Amino acid sequence: MLLCTAVRQRIVGLANDRNITLHKLALDSGIPYSTLSSFMNGKSASITLTTLLHLCEGANIELEDFFKDKLFSDVEAEDVRSEVKKK
Repeated sequence: MLLCTAVRQRIVGLANDRNITLHKLALDSGIPYSTLSSFMNGKSASITLTTLLHLCEGANIELEDFFKDKLFSDVEAEDVRSEVKKK
């Protein structure tokens, strides 16, 4: 699984575990919903660690706990070089 896919699935899981929408998670995290939506919809290929940290704070978990999930046991990075060539 690609890393960005795993991160997206984990964010959805956090919201589902708390029985809240992604919009509410963004509000609780203090980040613009448009930032989260852009990443979740694939318009943005990546998310910053700072944004991810804020999401974790909004969900009341530590950043390390975000990555302590089986989703991250077998991830691979996107080939950034091929993405640059496409543009």
